[in-house]
Amino acid sequence: MKMKKWLAVFMMAFVASPSWAAVAATLYKDPNCGCCEEYVKYLNAHGFAVKAVNSSNMSAIKQQYGSDKLASCHTMRVGQYTVEGHVPVAAIQKMLKAQPKITGISVPGMPANSPGMGPEVKGTLKVYVLNQSEKPQLFSIE
Repeated sequence: MKMKKWLAVFMMAFVASPSWAAVAATLYKDPNCGCCEEYVKYLNAHGFAVKAVNSSNMSAIKQQYGSDKLASCHTMRVGQYTVEGHVPVAAIQKMLKAQPKITGISVPGMPANSPGMGPEVKGTLKVYVLNQSEKPQLFSIE
């Protein structure tokens, strides 16, 4: 009987553990964008629970969340951060773990070797900090 009780406590702790919980995110996208849907699939496959929201005014969303200077096709909110474009999961996880005092991160444009655009080529994508600086600052290379 003690073993069953211990196992039940262990299973409850395992299921409730935040490290195993999906990371909630809201992704704003143009309703006609196919690569955005592919990026949502990529995120869901890597532990994110993404709510996709169609918007016909992406410029306003990018201005609201501070990603208009390093824009791509979609804008995502994860906790207090903005993730602009086809940012690899490794960079998002790095940001969430470090919790830097930044607006967020971006892979500007739509690079062909980024998640959701085609085969991801690790070590080739420059991820930039979203901030008020005129000159883009590198966050990481993924």
